[in-house]
Amino acid sequence: MLNRFKFRFLLLGLGAASLLAGLWAGAARLGLDLPAFNQELSSNHGPMMVVGFLGTLIALERAVALDRLWPYGAALLAGISVLTVLLGFPPELGAALALGASCFSILVFVSLYRIAPAAHFIVMILSAIAWAVGNGLWLAAQPFNVAAPWWVGFLVLMIAGERLQLSRVMQRPAHATWLLSASVAVFLIGLAISLAAFDAGIRIAGAALLALALWLFRYDIAGRTVREHGLPRYMAVCLLSGYFWLAAAGMLWIIFADDFVAGPKYDAMLHTIFLGFVFSMIFAHAPVIFPSITGIALPFRRSFYLHLVLLHGALLLRVGGDLALSTAAQQWGGVGNIAAVLLFLFNNLRSVMTAR
Repeated sequence: MLNRFKFRFLLLGLGAASLLAGLWAGAARLGLDLPAFNQELSSNHGPMMVVGFLGTLIALERAVALDRLWPYGAALLAGISVLTVLLGFPPELGAALALGASCFSILVFVSLYRIAPAAHFIVMILSAIAWAVGNGLWLAAQPFNVAAPWWVGFLVLMIAGERLQLSRVMQRPAHATWLLSASVAVFLIGLAISLAAFDAGIRIAGAALLALALWLFRYDIAGRTVREHGLPRYMAVCLLSGYFWLAAAGMLWIIFADDFVAGPKYDAMLHTIFLGFVFSMIFAHAPVIFPSITGIALPFRRSFYLHLVLLHGALLLRVGGDLALSTAAQQWGGVGNIAAVLLFLFNNLRSVMTAR
């Protein structure tokens, strides 16, 4: 009989390998003189992070929640997809596996919705669909800047759905649900328009990102728990700082949509979300998600604030360098971001080991 805990650690290993490879590729893209495992490594920084690391992690978390064997297929396909890239197989194979993983995820969230119909699962279903579209564009050999908005949609909508789920105990006015629904709808409309009129679609999606950030600032439970102590306050600080970066990304998308192709402003438009928003969410939820997956305690320690401060300080330097066209500031900020993620891993490992 398959030991599910061992299988979970295998999938976590695939996600961790994708994260480390993605950080290596990111460092190479910053201009650091690093040896490449293969010629495709640097150019596949995005898929390694979005599909291999984040996709595997999110799919694994939901497979554990559903408590059945078949949902683990999404995490397994996501992890293997990037492994094929690292081993030098044609990128089309990795993209096809990633598309399979996202289709699996759609089925997982549909199953969760059928078990407990709720608005947050609808948002998560839309998130998985956005992931499938992005992976389909990757498979169709479209430029990564065309697929990237859909990958952003996958992560932003998934996190919005999770925050809606975790904050459902709050009493909200009736119009709050309509505001969230309208923001999600406008965002998806913007993504759809981007396939035909790219700049216009990016601006519409950017306005929706700004609206989602303002909604989370106003209605997420983090606004209350930030006044508490210990882990609840730490999580709230992570979340609120992430919402700041989501709002900043929305404004950058509106202003610099014409530059959503390559270059410093493109770097700022993506990493305000992937680093500032998404990794803030990872930092916040790790003490809860890691134990739920592994059964191993991850106690909160005040040293966790170190990797959080380093992440945001370095990202401010990086984005400032992007906008000021300062290569040195961009590189040092990027190196600081990589150091923040590595420090996050070290602090979590230290917390686990000292607790044991």
